[in-house]
Amino acid sequence: MSGGGEGNSAYGHKAFKRSRSHFADRITADGRDGRPVEAGRYRLVVSRACPWASRSLVARRLLGLEDALSLAVVDPIQDDRSWRFTLDADGRDPVLGIRFLSEAYDRRETGYPGGVSVPAIVDVPSGELVTNDFQQITLDLATEWSALHRPGAPDLYPRALRDEIDSVMAEVYEDVNNGVYRAGFASDQEEYEAACAGVFRRLELLASRLAGQRYLVGDTITEADIRLFTTLVRFDAVYHGHFKCNLWKLTENPVLWAYTRDLYQTPGFGDTVDFDHIKRHYYQVHTGINPTRIVPLGPDLSGWLSPHHREELGGRPFGDGTPPGPVRPGEEVPPRGRP
Repeated sequence: MSGGGEGNSAYGHKAFKRSRSHFADRITADGRDGRPVEAGRYRLVVSRACPWASRSLVARRLLGLEDALSLAVVDPIQDDRSWRFTLDADGRDPVLGIRFLSEAYDRRETGYPGGVSVPAIVDVPSGELVTNDFQQITLDLATEWSALHRPGAPDLYPRALRDEIDSVMAEVYEDVNNGVYRAGFASDQEEYEAACAGVFRRLELLASRLAGQRYLVGDTITEADIRLFTTLVRFDAVYHGHFKCNLWKLTENPVLWAYTRDLYQTPGFGDTVDFDHIKRHYYQVHTGINPTRIVPLGPDLSGWLSPHHREELGGRPFGDGTPPGPVRPGEEVPPRGRP
């Protein structure tokens, strides 16, 4: 998710097109891009508001990479210099020593094209951005970082299921993950209606798929579930109203509502979600489609912890592994960000 001053007011006034990740160096076990996996060397920068960044939060926690890959959380509200470390003391990241994520981008390439986006992984010794490739980061955490996974970490990208996972993720990305943005930032009626219809057409297909199986692919949580979850958990809070994806609410679809609650109640998912950050970011930053910057009071969050009964479908959330332990001190979601 990119941010920046002038771009915020432009949303809704021109056709939406997601930027490709400009910095796509990979951090690998063999260091073939010159960026070897190394505990403590890198810092993951996220916004808890951003669905793309939230993928990496979930994967990092499920895999137990907290000690190996440190975490920086930016303010959900950007100014004209984009993502800020104003949640930290003196408005400066305590590890990188910078006030704005753009400083890490500038150290990598001065005058780069495109916006400053999260998730981003920064090389701590040099202070340079390594990658903002949101599509690849979590796949590499699951595969290239395996030597640093916790004991009992799940296999989020099992080799035998990768073709099916990739196929499902491609459909989810096009119609759901990115589809809600195309609807929300549409600049004319025809563009909006096509995008919105595509979102709900895909959601109906996903609901049919999930009616008889607990998870999207196989009988365990995979990367495909992470990518769908981060959109669905935001659906009623921001996409239904703010992005006009309002044919129905998540809570009105029994299968998808139960599926999302199941994941939310699974350690590693709901304990990374901050509804306060989510709502304030979308409604206060996207001034092109919400010029008053008023943040709605709803929706009611009390149902997120209600029984879902998805365990009746079988499945083993972590496969042969185990749930992650308690949230690392200092990384807890503040109380007002929880149901």
